Amino acid sequence: MQPAGAPAPSAFVLGGNASTLAFTSSFVPDRRQLTIWLVPLAWTPIGVVQGQAWQKVGIAADNIAGWTDETFSPDDEHAFVTSLRDVELLTRIGWNAEPPEKLDETSIVNPDEMPQDVLEALAVPAETLVTCQACRRTCVRDHFVWNERQLCAWDYHALVFGRRGPWRDQAYEERLWDTIPSPNYVAPHLLDEQKVDIVLSLGGVDETLARRVIDELMRAGGGGAYIAARVEAGLMLLRERTPQAE
Repeated sequence: MQPAGAPAPSAFVLGGNASTLAFTSSFVPDRRQLTIWLVPLAWTPIGVVQGQAWQKVGIAADNIAGWTDETFSPDDEHAFVTSLRDVELLTRIGWNAEPPEKLDETSIVNPDEMPQDVLEALAVPAETLVTCQACRRTCVRDHFVWNERQLCAWDYHALVFGRRGPWRDQAYEERLWDTIPSPNYVAPHLLDEQKVDIVLSLGGVDETLARRVIDELMRAGGGGAYIAARVEAGLMLLRERTPQAE
């Protein structure tokens, strides 16, 4: 339900897929074309993220069904399309509105037809999205950077926390703390795929103290090699899983 005094919804969502959400604010053709806005999406281990850079395109006004079927193919597990009956109704009445300045649940005419995870993505600020330089998946800029390459969470975890990552069996020298991996976050299920365990997570702790604790744990050994990582919340210590622990 719209809050009292709130602007009327002005975005009708036509569909979406793994990389895009499409909406229109008018079913009144201009030179037999309808204006469609494409909002980039990134699917990450912690949810869907909407991008800031909208793209404006035109489609044939008499081919909305064909365009949505082709653009949002059921071969994409994240694809969805909304009601063509509503499209026909809004076309008949000549529905027209000013496009919203930002996209959220209150600005959408048909939020009930959207997947919950996509709807939740609109509740948080939009991010700048980029293309993973390893697999071309859409991802959030600067969340996972390694050797100056923008990566998605999956490729970052496989590369940095995989077998060929910067594992150590000795405590870090002072100069090496500036070189430890610094992802925005780590995803436990992606670590598990690499057979890596989180030994320690220190959020809200003075970094000097956190480094000492990590150094002591690494000196104590316990089997397996270690990587310290700096995430948004603080420092973490990861350990390669030994065959005995599997």
